[in-house]
Amino acid sequence: MSKTTITVAHGDGIGPEIMGATLRILDAAGAPLEYETIEVGKSVYERGVTSGIEESSWDSLRKTQIFLKAPITTPQGGGYKSLNVTIRKTLGLYANVRPVVTYAPFVRSRFPGMDVVIVRENEEDLYAGIEHRQTKEVTQCLKLITRPGCEKLIRYGFEYARINKRHNVTCMSKDNIMKLTDGMFHKVFDEVAADYPDINSNHMIIDIGAARLANDPTSFDVVVTPNLYGDIISDVVAEISGSVGLCGSANIGERCAMFEAIHGSAPDIAGQDVANPSGLLLSAVMMLVHIGQGEVAETINNAWLKTIEDGIATGDVYIDGKSKEKVGTRNFAHAVIDRLGERPSKLTAVHFDKDPKGISIQVSSPPAARKETVGVDAFIDWDEEGRDTNKLADRLVAAQTDALKLKMVTNRGVKVWPGGVEETTRSDHWRCRFVGPNEGATVTHQNIVELLTRLADQGLDFIKTENLCTFDGEKAYSLGQGE
Repeated sequence: MSKTTITVAHGDGIGPEIMGATLRILDAAGAPLEYETIEVGKSVYERGVTSGIEESSWDSLRKTQIFLKAPITTPQGGGYKSLNVTIRKTLGLYANVRPVVTYAPFVRSRFPGMDVVIVRENEEDLYAGIEHRQTKEVTQCLKLITRPGCEKLIRYGFEYARINKRHNVTCMSKDNIMKLTDGMFHKVFDEVAADYPDINSNHMIIDIGAARLANDPTSFDVVVTPNLYGDIISDVVAEISGSVGLCGSANIGERCAMFEAIHGSAPDIAGQDVANPSGLLLSAVMMLVHIGQGEVAETINNAWLKTIEDGIATGDVYIDGKSKEKVGTRNFAHAVIDRLGERPSKLTAVHFDKDPKGISIQVSSPPAARKETVGVDAFIDWDEEGRDTNKLADRLVAAQTDALKLKMVTNRGVKVWPGGVEETTRSDHWRCRFVGPNEGATVTHQNIVELLTRLADQGLDFIKTENLCTFDGEKAYSLGQGE
């Protein structure tokens, strides 16, 4: 078999140790691979490269299109952006696949038989990382959800379920509160689910869904969810499976893919030969399956299962009285290598197709819609006169124009004018909604510019605007709480 070239990064903290162990196992198993090594993470940040990755490293990633990455450390403070997020978004790695399995009784878990896969959207949501400080009291983070992003991820989840003979896909969102953003995710889920009548589907609100995952993960199969929720619940289910150190992940794009453990760089135990390499090793197994090396992936995974079954354990999963030997990172790798070619007798052996069927996603094009602007929300930084809403409203009314009239003022989303109650906490950040004199009347950009000019003439500090639009006559903006 010809060798496949992959890009490898040894990472920070425990990264070099667990990557060294993983590569030794891959080589001992005869995986037909060649490695291009790049440097990313802490040392690159400290050289003044604020992205944490050199331009030459992008060349390697785009050439090999396969990245096996150890955990890295993002320096605290200084405005450094997460390199993991940067790589995922730059390379279009839209699906983060995190399988979580229990290995009871050899790894302690209250849920024997748990086998759930979290398929997490990987490019957007709050992880767009678009943040601003707008007043002395208020910062904002934009939650961006796109229809193509939803559909790609959700359709991948159903395809994954079908190919891997799984029978149920659960969507988790918070669309009872975020009706437009999470509402879109839920709506697209229902549309896509109709294309897969052979797979059961259901939706859960994320809070109760997370609670039920923690209480009974064996009742779930495949879960699809937006970015932030997926990050959280995948760590929850990984921890209750026995250890986050056992869990790997795949980041899948149309061209490229990245494979990494779900845990961090753990600098507090770096260099002590105690880290568990299993998460990265099982990520490498996912990588081998992805590139069509299922036979060697099967050999490695079954040797790992045999090692666990034989009671060879690193400290994070060692059980007094049950495990047979506590080992460090290097000796755990040696134990797996010694068992290459063996299969577990108590745990379920795995089987991977030599040439797996790839998942190809086709995203539909939504029909064109008539977009009309019917108003504007002007956000004001105002901290005068005891934050008396009526006094602010007087100045806003004085600034309104023939085309745009003040309809409502909210503070932190809650309506405080007209009406409002004294008990509502008020910050220095105000949303001031202006609409046409007749509901649904179209306003122009020039109308909005005129309004902003008059707000400035009133000495009001507008810090951002959001146009209020309709699409085919349907409102595309949220009401104020209490409106």
